[in-house]
Amino acid sequence: MNRDLTTGKTETVLWRFCLPLFGSIVFQQLYNIADSLIAGKLIGERALAAVGNSYEITLIFIAFAFGCNMGCSVIVSQLFGAKDYKRLLTAVTTASLAGLVLCGLLMISGLLGARSLLALIQTPQEVFADSILYLNIYVWGLPFVFFYNIATGIFSAMGDSKTPFYFLAASSLSNIAVDILFVKTFDMGVAGVAWATFLCQGISCILAVIAVCRRLFKLPVTGGKPALFDRGLLAKIMVVAVPSILQQSFISVGNILIQSVINGFGAPVMAGYSAAVKLNNLVVTSFTTVGNGISNFSAQNLGARKYDRLLSCFHAGRKMVWSLCVPFVILYLFFGRPLLLLFMKEGSDAAMTAGIQFLRVLSPFYFVVSLKLTADGILRGVSAMRPFMIATFTDLILRVSFAFVLSGLMHSTLGIWFAWPVGWSVATVCSVLFYRREYRRITSQ
Repeated sequence: MNRDLTTGKTETVLWRFCLPLFGSIVFQQLYNIADSLIAGKLIGERALAAVGNSYEITLIFIAFAFGCNMGCSVIVSQLFGAKDYKRLLTAVTTASLAGLVLCGLLMISGLLGARSLLALIQTPQEVFADSILYLNIYVWGLPFVFFYNIATGIFSAMGDSKTPFYFLAASSLSNIAVDILFVKTFDMGVAGVAWATFLCQGISCILAVIAVCRRLFKLPVTGGKPALFDRGLLAKIMVVAVPSILQQSFISVGNILIQSVINGFGAPVMAGYSAAVKLNNLVVTSFTTVGNGISNFSAQNLGARKYDRLLSCFHAGRKMVWSLCVPFVILYLFFGRPLLLLFMKEGSDAAMTAGIQFLRVLSPFYFVVSLKLTADGILRGVSAMRPFMIATFTDLILRVSFAFVLSGLMHSTLGIWFAWPVGWSVATVCSVLFYRREYRRITSQ
């Protein structure tokens, strides 16, 4: 059901809204975690390295889908908060048409340029064939990724975080079963992992689109038939979507550059990093998703002109993400080895050492990066995208630069891992200061 986020105690409303979002992202991460787990356990270390290597490139495509999600979601949230349902429907169709065109262009680019991208990041020859096989199948499933993200963005904008959770939970669990069926029973190798993800994402997308259309048809629209496309609304969507796309895609490009450094240390280290980065992404993506919920909360209250709730949102969001940090930090600091073994049959010494070091260096700084993503959520919700981008690029530039420099100075992957805390720490200071400035600007109007 739709939920008004402009009434009720902020902390209670935010927890009830964001917890299903958190659950959704856990299940969404299961898609790729399942791929790596099945590849590593049932096929081998090289398959795990290939899936992890391709994953960094798929994040670029996901960045564009995420941008469509955020652009549509923030503008629909503002219109929902203002109860302007006619323009809300126009915003939905406008975002869908723009997303369709963008998805088509990305599919063409992905199918034609996958081999060049893999060569660019110095993919070792022993994992090259499996990497491109996985990547090509993934690209054919991009329409499912795009329209699922648009549908869930609309649900979140209208205060409903539970419905997409139900769809995603079912499809993610199904993905694990189909992964095992295709790989173990049908002996399809890496192709089986990729096709399982393709099928389950498709089912999830179709169900989500049908459900959101039924929900939209029930809105009490007055003043005539909504327009199919509106340039003004597209411009507003792009104000949020383009910086979000740039944020995620440049981060992905940065990760690809870092991946190219890691690839120089060989397939075992690639496999250890592939397993560890999945665990890390589970946490960071969870914080990002909570930040998305904060964006929806902020956007609805901005539309309703309840500016005082933006401050309480920041404090409530900080408590939420820090409470999520505690169990993850404990797990990754003290139980890294058994967690990494979930992805590998046994794991070579080089793979295990790289993975454990990565988790131990990064996990204490989850308290830092989660604060940044909380502030970023409010900046996106109030459409303050320029400061949002500055903080994001600060993190990216520092992380990539230090990865190259420290790995060369220390002659080990440990130097690469230290680049993450540097970027996160400086960017967090920027985001919090920008949030405080925007809050003062809005409340002084």
